[in-house]
Amino acid sequence: MMGEQPRSEPLFYYFRLEDQIPEHHVLKRLERYVDFSFVRERLKGAYSPLGRPSIDPEILLRLLLVGYLYGITSERRLMEEVRMHLAYRWFTRLGFEQAIPDHSTFSKNRHGRFRESGIFLEVFEEIVRRCMDAGLVEGQRVSVDGTVVRANASSQSGVERKQLAEVAQVSRTVREYLKEVAEQNPVAEDRPPAPGSVAAQIVSSTDPDAYWAGKGGPTVPSYLDHYLIDNASGVILGVEASRARRGQETLAARRLLQQVRERFGIHPESLGADTGYGSGEFLAWLLERQIQPHIPVIDRRHQTHRHYTRDAFHYDPSEDVYRCPQGQALRYHGKNRTVQGDIYRTTESQCRGCPVKKQCTRAPGRRLFVHWHEAARQKARDLVQSPEYARSRRERNKIEALFSELKLRLGLRRVRLRRLWNVAEQFYLAATAQNLKRLVKFLAQPQPPMAGCST
Repeated sequence: MMGEQPRSEPLFYYFRLEDQIPEHHVLKRLERYVDFSFVRERLKGAYSPLGRPSIDPEILLRLLLVGYLYGITSERRLMEEVRMHLAYRWFTRLGFEQAIPDHSTFSKNRHGRFRESGIFLEVFEEIVRRCMDAGLVEGQRVSVDGTVVRANASSQSGVERKQLAEVAQVSRTVREYLKEVAEQNPVAEDRPPAPGSVAAQIVSSTDPDAYWAGKGGPTVPSYLDHYLIDNASGVILGVEASRARRGQETLAARRLLQQVRERFGIHPESLGADTGYGSGEFLAWLLERQIQPHIPVIDRRHQTHRHYTRDAFHYDPSEDVYRCPQGQALRYHGKNRTVQGDIYRTTESQCRGCPVKKQCTRAPGRRLFVHWHEAARQKARDLVQSPEYARSRRERNKIEALFSELKLRLGLRRVRLRRLWNVAEQFYLAATAQNLKRLVKFLAQPQPPMAGCST
């Protein structure tokens, strides 16, 4: 006999939310292993002792983490999902008898207490410490990289820099940007864009902090999200948001390495990175700090295969000259500060009539460029053959997997907020969510029995 289920609404339901959530659910594990009460303690001074009680800041953090863990990038949609999803309600401690906060609550707190206190950075660092306390972080081998994330601005929003004052009359964002530029001294390490580049001439009127960048596609306003990770566990140790300028990679890597040393006491033995980090200046900086650079060197020595490379020239330190295969001296000619090196060259008369001139150069005389940090570059080349280098290169794929997770699962192909500080907060929360996944998975593993204990 076919059954029929009539639709009826009982007056009361007798059940606990917690009983409806599976034990292996990631939110159940987060509740079991991670205590977020430190957020309330940290923000205690930002609230007045008088007046109506506000929404618990720990609840706001839990709501935001749900959004990042499940790729819900819209706060309005996040509130709708929490209203309907039992696990989200349980984790955020919003029972059926409680009202769901309005989505505008996040914006008010973000521009007030959260921004002033830097709470998102503190939350990220606290979770890294929890990973270290659990024994998840090794800290000896690390990798660094950055990925381009599109800004919340259209490619049609670009205006010339000289027009910003005119745009500021109708754009509050541009007014704030121009005020900050006038009040703050430029950071010494933050190099200006190259003259004649798109970034030097065009600024987005929607988000003036964003810079034009493109990788395998159209050039659009973008930011760079930099990660420093522990190779053994894949835990993100450092995060930095920067404008998508050329040359920001090595500057961000320096800051991240310094931060993890100061805040976590981590001094790695090696750093893995791609060729974009292989400048002589950065390699020398790493070696000075006893960090082995497992990085391909930016090297143009062998680009001209038909001519002698620099390896064919012998340096004579007593005279400060290089001698070619025919014994002619290439004497010091000057510096090239742009590419950080010295230039040595012969005269035209020295090369005239040379029997191997066609193998050496097509110019009247031979010119040789020697990098100021050639010793560091050679040290990095020597490391290529070591087994540690090969291992580091294999493990560096973990950072690419994290960027894929960031964009595909967490939904950050494009940032939702504007201005650099807001973008940084999004990157901190995304990295926190990624670390939390790895932490609870590690803690949920069955612990091996202690030696000498019988089963």
